[in-house]
Amino acid sequence: MTLARDSAPVPVSVLDLSPVPAGTPASAALRRTVDLARAAERFGYRRYWLAEHHNLPSVASSSPEVLIATVAAATSTVRVGAGGIMLPNHAPLKVAETFRALAALHPGRIDLGLGRAPGTDGRTALALRGAREAHRGDDFAERYAQLLGHADGFPTGHPLAGVRAVPADVPLPPVWVLGSSDHGAHAAAELGTGYAYAAHFGTADPAAVLRTYREGFRPSAQRAQPHAVLAVGAIVAEDGERARALLHAQELATAHLRLGRPGPLPSPEEAAAHAWTPAERHVAAQGTGLVLAGTPGDVGARLRDLVSATGADELMVVTQVHDHAERERSYELLAREWGAPPG
Repeated sequence: MTLARDSAPVPVSVLDLSPVPAGTPASAALRRTVDLARAAERFGYRRYWLAEHHNLPSVASSSPEVLIATVAAATSTVRVGAGGIMLPNHAPLKVAETFRALAALHPGRIDLGLGRAPGTDGRTALALRGAREAHRGDDFAERYAQLLGHADGFPTGHPLAGVRAVPADVPLPPVWVLGSSDHGAHAAAELGTGYAYAAHFGTADPAAVLRTYREGFRPSAQRAQPHAVLAVGAIVAEDGERARALLHAQELATAHLRLGRPGPLPSPEEAAAHAWTPAERHVAAQGTGLVLAGTPGDVGARLRDLVSATGADELMVVTQVHDHAERERSYELLAREWGAPPG
């Protein structure tokens, strides 16, 4: 599915966190992710990326590599990838092995997005990494260099020389660095990778962040030209009032998360009946990232303006609503707005 940007096609993709609605088990959210991926392929989306978050009752996507394998097996044409693998949580060798194996099983369809943060709170990071690793500083560049070394070979004399990721006859999938600020943009530019900016919860100016990435980009063996993916939240419904009600429920869930009281995603009816505290209203008023809600025409126009303003090479849409049918319908309406052919 593509959106016109100065007459050039801009692909549109999906980012899925496997949201857990109130009253629904997290296991059901995972199965619905597979269902939505099949639908997204039919609707014409370019990629389907799975996130990594831990210890959050609202998000079931804690093992993106498992979901990638499952979604890729359940689809046939859509590219499937990580949005992303939180590299501080994983041994670089294991990441290289896992994604080479995925690339071998699904040739030409796998993407590797890498996050610089643990994707969770400090205590959970301690559980994931262990005391020694959890208290290390920002070692993303070192871990990334190890990842490439396990794939492409280390220089002579390196302590890990000869430790290769098997299957060694399969290249590492295309790599993106993810970020919610200009720190990730600088890292992606210096390493010569693609860059995906999480505008759906980042608060920096998307145009400035993507400009930082493009202007600082250094070509590498992995990528000769910059490629900027802009991830935004979008909730689309035939009725604008319903779309705003769905957004209101997401705002309540985000307020609870930022106030240290995470929980499953409430329904619009629960959000409407909720007695909002001053703290919740304050957090919601501060803004929680770039989330567009409205009719297909309204959201489509705003997305076109956003692409024009930022020069994004690709859009990635994340839709967080309580009802699975409404979530799937939101993606369908957005696809129709772009006139996407059936998948």
